[in-house]
Amino acid sequence: MVKGHDPQALMRIKNLQLRARAVVEGFYTGLHRSPFHGFSVEFSEYRPYVPGDDPRGLDWKLYARSDRFFIKRFEDETNRHVYIVLDRSRSMGFGTLDYGKDAYAETLAATLAYYMALQRDSVGLLTFDESIGDFVPARQRPGHFRQLMVALSRPLAGSDTDLDAPLQQLAQLISKRGLVILISDLLAPIDTLRTNLGLLRSRGHEVILLRILDPGELKLSITEVTTVIDMETGRELYVDPATAGEAYSRNFDAHSSQIREVCDSLGVDLYEMATDRPLADALLHVVSTQKQRGGRGARRGMLAAGGSSGPAGSSGTAADNATGRGAQR
Repeated sequence: MVKGHDPQALMRIKNLQLRARAVVEGFYTGLHRSPFHGFSVEFSEYRPYVPGDDPRGLDWKLYARSDRFFIKRFEDETNRHVYIVLDRSRSMGFGTLDYGKDAYAETLAATLAYYMALQRDSVGLLTFDESIGDFVPARQRPGHFRQLMVALSRPLAGSDTDLDAPLQQLAQLISKRGLVILISDLLAPIDTLRTNLGLLRSRGHEVILLRILDPGELKLSITEVTTVIDMETGRELYVDPATAGEAYSRNFDAHSSQIREVCDSLGVDLYEMATDRPLADALLHVVSTQKQRGGRGARRGMLAAGGSSGPAGSSGTAADNATGRGAQR
């Protein structure tokens, strides 16, 4: 585990930008190795020339020595386009700690945006619930980071989780290949997840999925017979933990397994973390994943679940069967 701020203490900082800076400060700040290559002052490696390559990259001195054409590959100084996609549905407001998943996810999104901006990446943001909320195009200019913070600081206003609209729109809007980081509790159907992640991957985008879970969701935390309310639909459910606990765990584990299978098959990196863990852990995962990829595209199933030691997934349907999505008493 990365040394980092205790999230309980971190969330007491009212200003979102200060929270993000607190996590990033002192963390790894070396420039990333871009997954793409262009012309710059820092030489990286050679590769054989193939028809269609820009002849300006030919190394004529090497040709004179070897009588073979080689292209110089360089570290790309062109900014990456990074899009952070944040789930703002009502289930993200659930929490058994002093804060909910929403505050934790917002802080994580702000932390990633702050770090990426330091690395000279162009950072954009898309928020969603049952519809698209804020969309901030990826840019790098004065005042842009503040615009991101304003969008991230808005209170939850939606209800359901709909992954279709935001991910489809994002795939259409991004013309240049980039990195998409989806932050969500994934209370959505598996088929929807598979279709939309597949769309992004088919367009050449790298995708990292950061799944946020409250510790109370890892197992049924209700100890007495009670009535719970589905936070997204408002439906009331009568729950007897003596009979619902086993079904909850079974559905939770099954959905978690399905999420991992989807990510493995599409080459999407999945990292699952509970909201009582340092946010620096997720930042380390994103940075180390990008360093492992280097100049290559995403490898299929490169990383499975990287975070929590317990079960880490449940769809809306699965949770409904047990206690209701993001249920609260």
